[in-house]
Amino acid sequence: MSDIHPFRVLRARPLWIANGVITGVLALLFAVFYVGANIDPAGHLSKLPVGLVNADKGAVVGGEQVNLGARITESIEKSDAGDGKVDWKVMDEKEMKEELGEGKLFGALVVPAPFTSSVAALTSTTSSTSTTDTANAGTPARPTLTVVTNQSAGSLGSGLARTVTTRAAENASLQVGRQLTAQIGPAQANLPAAARVLLADPAAVTVEDGHPLDPHSGLGLTAFYYALTLVVVGMLSANVISGQVDHALGYTHNDMGPLRLHRPLIRATRVQTLAISSTLMAALSLLMGTLVMAGAVGIMGMDASHLPLLWLYSVCAIAVSGIGALSLLAVFGTPGMLVVTLVFIGMAVPTAGATTPIEALPGFYRFLAEFEPLRQITGGIRSILYYDAQGDAGLTRGWLMMGVGLVAAVLFGFGVLSWYDRKGLHRIPLETAPEKPAVTV
Repeated sequence: MSDIHPFRVLRARPLWIANGVITGVLALLFAVFYVGANIDPAGHLSKLPVGLVNADKGAVVGGEQVNLGARITESIEKSDAGDGKVDWKVMDEKEMKEELGEGKLFGALVVPAPFTSSVAALTSTTSSTSTTDTANAGTPARPTLTVVTNQSAGSLGSGLARTVTTRAAENASLQVGRQLTAQIGPAQANLPAAARVLLADPAAVTVEDGHPLDPHSGLGLTAFYYALTLVVVGMLSANVISGQVDHALGYTHNDMGPLRLHRPLIRATRVQTLAISSTLMAALSLLMGTLVMAGAVGIMGMDASHLPLLWLYSVCAIAVSGIGALSLLAVFGTPGMLVVTLVFIGMAVPTAGATTPIEALPGFYRFLAEFEPLRQITGGIRSILYYDAQGDAGLTRGWLMMGVGLVAAVLFGFGVLSWYDRKGLHRIPLETAPEKPAVTV
């Protein structure tokens, strides 16, 4: 035993350098991943899918058929074609409802059926008001343009879509107003001030929720937090299981408060150790998935349907996340937990598409989102909770990517560990001969 005082290790430069580099890089990476992904969603916005519906039936004005809705939708498409921030998808109302119900649209702008006829009635009424008593003139229904939101696709994404569609609706109203004032011509000078203002901006903008959620849906965020819970449970359980298996095999101590427990060494290859840990993870995922669902749905009252499917998906998500984390821990050893944290949390949370939509992330983060596990799991949970478990709403992709992730984790983990074993890089301690007692004369 050394007589060196323990605090003298603080004078060791390698201790400071190693810990400084590791913790500094970790802090920098988390700042880059978390802040960098969300610092300017509007500036990074690209091809946000928004519906554009012309339900206007048109009307006969001045002896000819006119459809102002068609003009408005065409104008919106042309005006936003250059910047590429919004992907306007022209469709009918049925298609819009289907895509809102699958989370494929963040919102929509609808020109309702009586739009042209309402504008025509407004024009005729205001024209008659200029020549007759205002009190005797009829009051026409003000034309409306409907902004449809979809909070189930993500509150920030829906908010961005609402901003875009509201601005487009207001510009369309002003465009129609210019046409109306030009049509009335000098007669508008005889109109009351309120009528002139109405002609200049005739359309009212109304907002509707295109896919209402149940009250206990966290404003569209329960899917994300539930999926995050599954991933974190799998990740942390992997750390616990890895340590407990090492203790059971006699490779590590197990400190329980002031007590240090140690078991006799059971020789096992690295591949055997990972196989034991993965078996435990797969079996215990049944328990963990059940308890996560019981806590979220049963105790906290989260709105959820398709409970058997939600349970199965939860169990599989924990198992896949846990086995993936176990593979990283086994391959990288002590630094493995840092790698696991970066992969399953640091790079995953900002790219999950739940808080900030994928379309509003910088290019590098969109690339990460293609394979980061949290995004795939969130898509499947969102489909089960909000979209009636439709495959096209993210459930099919969720199952597929979980399968791909499991295969990749198994191939990577067992492949690298078998190479370690073949090279003789075993965890079994080298046999050491006991020291001979000193001979005294």
